Amino acid sequence: MSETQADGLSIRPARPDELSRLADIEIDAFAALADALDVARDAHALPQGVLRRSHAEGLLFVAADDAGQPIGFLAGAEIEETLYVIELDVVMQWQRRGAGRRLMLEAIEAARVRKLNGVTLTTDRYVVFNAPFYRSLGFELLDHEHTPPYLRQKLDDEIENGMDPDRRVAMALWFE
Repeated sequence: MSETQADGLSIRPARPDELSRLADIEIDAFAALADALDVARDAHALPQGVLRRSHAEGLLFVAADDAGQPIGFLAGAEIEETLYVIELDVVMQWQRRGAGRRLMLEAIEAARVRKLNGVTLTTDRYVVFNAPFYRSLGFELLDHEHTPPYLRQKLDDEIENGMDPDRRVAMALWFE
């Protein structure tokens, strides 16, 4: 994917030297989710190995400010002919300014270029910047019958790690 820029914000592939900064972004962004869910701000960042694999697959994108510093990122993986969104985070001071949407659009375009069947993810059903946000991009909630096994396993893992089973959902944007 090529670098795109607007409003002092650019979307581009992450550079290897930025991977450690992405953990700070994830932890900062978690504060907004913790507030929305009224839970403790006890955040844990993705392991660096996950980010390295996403980078190696060409599925690690950053949103950078006009100084070129990452303020958000999307980590993906190609799984069963889909682009699975592992993580999407934007630092609190940049939230609600289009960075997350632009990162998702970059991932959707990457999936189309790779001729994948769609983009999938798991998320919170209710938080406005989770499932409702993804719905605004064309994603649909998947019922159990239409959820691919790898996404059912992701949901099971999230619930096993303490997430509320009534809130977790799988979503997909299928290409025609």
